[in-house]
Amino acid sequence: MSAQSRPSPVILETPSLSLRPWREDYAPALHEAVQESMESVGRWLPWCHAGYDLNEAHKWVAFCQRSWDEGEDYAFALFDRQHRLVGGIGLNQLDARDLRANLGYWLRLSATGQGYATFAGRAVAAFGFEALALRRIEIVAAIGNLASQRCAERIGAKREGVARQRVFLHGQSQDAVIYGLLPGDLA
Repeated sequence: MSAQSRPSPVILETPSLSLRPWREDYAPALHEAVQESMESVGRWLPWCHAGYDLNEAHKWVAFCQRSWDEGEDYAFALFDRQHRLVGGIGLNQLDARDLRANLGYWLRLSATGQGYATFAGRAVAAFGFEALALRRIEIVAAIGNLASQRCAERIGAKREGVARQRVFLHGQSQDAVIYGLLPGDLA
């Protein structure tokens, strides 16, 4: 995105969540959430692995801050009303020419089943359409990741098809379901 369209870090609120741009002091909570969620999140997101340590959490936060400042990615930490980090969400793979981005999300194991990813996904998509002037947001979910697929549909995204060998997980290419979200889909 152009320098003129780069929004300053902003906090987004939903009835059950506060979505905040990542800060250095969130790294310990991130590390804790990842430790809790190795088996659930790690199945689908290779960065969530058994050796994930506090140093990696600090590096992720620094990457998120730098990427926001450079207008490359817009990542948020998700906090519930008890101020507990419950996951992360963000817009990445921004395509300035086609005004498109990818929406990615994850929740710690103990925070699943409460609608958090849906609320956060809708809030971040609205941010992308309004603050970044995106015209399309895609969600890519590995064929076996049914929870992510259900979430994409609850956000309002439309299933558009299966892309063969679209994602590379744990040393293997896997098919993935592609969802498209347009501004009118949030209505």
